[in-house]
Parts: sequence; structure tokens; C-alpha cells
Amino acid sequence: MKRKRKETPVAATACQLRDASSHPFGALRGFVPLGGGEERIYRELREAIPVLDAAVGKLVRLSGGFQVRCKNPHAQQKLENFLKNVPCGRGQVGIDSFLSGYVDSLLTVGRAVGEMVLAGAKLRAVYWGDVTQLQICEGDSPLDVVLYGPDSHGTLRALPYQHLLLFTTLNPEPGHPYGVSLFRGMPFLADILMKIYAAIGANWERAGNVRYSVICKNGENADPATVQDQGAQIAKEWARAMEDSKNGTVRDFVAVGDVQIKVIGGEAPILDSQVPVKQILEQLVAKTGLPPFLLGLSWSTTERMSTQQADILTSELWALRRSIEPVVRKICKTYLALEGLDDRVEIEWNDISLQDITEEAKAELYAAQAAKYRAEAKI
Repeated sequence: MKRKRKETPVAATACQLRDASSHPFGALRGFVPLGGGEERIYRELREAIPVLDAAVGKLVRLSGGFQVRCKNPHAQQKLENFLKNVPCGRGQVGIDSFLSGYVDSLLTVGRAVGEMVLAGAKLRAVYWGDVTQLQICEGDSPLDVVLYGPDSHGTLRALPYQHLLLFTTLNPEPGHPYGVSLFRGMPFLADILMKIYAAIGANWERAGNVRYSVICKNGENADPATVQDQGAQIAKEWARAMEDSKNGTVRDFVAVGDVQIKVIGGEAPILDSQVPVKQILEQLVAKTGLPPFLLGLSWSTTERMSTQQADILTSELWALRRSIEPVVRKICKTYLALEGLDDRVEIEWNDISLQDITEEAKAELYAAQAAKYRAEAKI
């Protein structure tokens, strides 16, 4: 005789394919930098928080602007004309356009790549590429870097003309040869900020799009059928009144009995978000190195503090310029060499602001006065 097997009850499990995102930028939650693959997170940060996108744009614009000085006047004239009219791809012309895209990638991803295009043994174009598609490998020497990219079959291979590639990393570390993005350390705070903004939107949707609770109280001995009919009639009239109000028509709502109308969630106050939002934005803006007033944030109003912040910004921009100057120098020397001209060239960056010129002039004046007083004291 066959015994019936006991059927083990199957426990209910949650759906594996459900969408568990709490806000539109859900990728910011649970982010841990692993040395690669976080580029999408950093670009999402710029899209989610406009202040960060504006900060990168200002750093890019403030870091540009330079002049070239060659030993040969003819070489300098040709080099200046080339830098002004060189095609850079994406419909852009001029070395400034190239540096804008190059520095933007450097700040956002932590590294940037470009290429010098030759035609007829002459340098004809310079453009920047998607550095996230490349891999870095150490060359024959620890000082050499070989860039690998996908071929026509999708296999990573060493790019054939390494000497024509331009590659820069931002603040590279021993364990992170790909460079460090400006946004490193921001995803955790950005996730909290997005939660606050999402909660503010939900609260204002609740407060702005008001929902009502209509309660009609009848006697204890009321007939259930009569109560049901009365409730349906009240609901119908209330719906008609709300529909007419959407069209701009004023319609009165009349009901029989003890009817109470309340706003759902009207008693719940909206939390004050100014303090937590400011605390998080202070951390994010401090990471960019920009004074808050450049981003429209009036946190400090004293002139002395603004001057100090401007000096700090100047040092940050000069550090960024030192990172990209070898790329500019390589482009200039390659062009001059292929043109058969003297390739000795110097890069002179433009002054960042008028304040720098004023401070330098004051420093020179004070130094001259001190030297004069010392000379008079010896006489």
C-alpha cells in the first residue's frame, strides 16, 4: 500500500524582479568605489545635483587660457594659428574646446584621453575620446603606460599608435592608477540629499494635491441598506463638486446628516530641510574647492573670507593646470616637429583673475620698499 507523501508547504518569497528604487537616482545608494565601473555613478551625480554640474563647468572655464612662446617668430605665428583653428571633433574648433572636454572628463572620471590625428605626415586634428572604454597596463618600464581599447571584434588590444595618444590622470594613487575623480566620497552624501529632496517632493504633492476624507455619521439603529445608499449618494455628489471645481465652476456640496470633511494628512507638518540640506551641500561644495559664492550660495558675506576663498581657488586651478600642461606641450611640440620648425616652446597661462594681478603688484611694491629701506639703513 503506497503511503501519501506529505507535501511541504512552500514559503512565499518576494518577487525578484520588482523595482526597489526609492528615488530617480537609485544607483547612488549602496555605492562602493571598486577602482572601475563607478563612472556612471559620477555622471549621475552631476545630473542629480545641479550644483556639482555647475562646479565642474566653472572649474573647466576658469582653468583655460594660455599663450605659447616659441624661439622662432615664424614658428610661433604658425603654432598660434594652428591652436586657434585645429578641429577637435564634435563640431568644435580650437584648442580651448579640446581642453574643455578634456578637463571635464578629467574632473568627472579622474582621467582623460585624447588623440592627435595625422594626415600627410602633418598634425591635422586633436580630439578627446571616451576614457571609460579603455584599460591601462604598465609598459616595459614602470614609467610607461600602455592603453588598451576594444577592436572591431570587441577584444581589448593595445592601441597601435601609443605615441599619438594623450592621457592624464587626476591625483593618481599607488593602488588606483586610473586617477581619482573629483566626486569620490560624494555618493553617500548625495544619496541622503536625494532622499531629502524626494521626501520634500512627496510632502508638497500631499500638501498641494489635497485629498479629503468625507465621514457621514448616522444613528446606531440605521438601516444598513439606507446607510449604503446614502454613502453612495454623498460620494457621487462630492465627486461632482470636485470635478466642477477643477473646471473653475463653484458648486456647493449639500448632504443630510452629521457629515465631517477633513484633509488627509493635513495635521502632519512638513519637516524643515534647510539645516540638513545646508550641511550636506557644505561638504559637497568643499570637495570641489570652489568658494560657495561662485555657485550662488551666500553662506559667508565678509570680504576677508571671500578673499581667502579666492586665494584657495587660485591654488586649486594652478594645480589643475599643472596636470594638463604636459598634454598642451606635447601637442605643440608635435606640431612644430612635423612642420620642420624649432620645437622649443613655453606655455604661459593667463592670469586667473584681476585680483591676482593686484595682489602680485602689491607684493612687488612691498618687496621694493623693503629693499629700499634696507639699503638706506646700511648707508
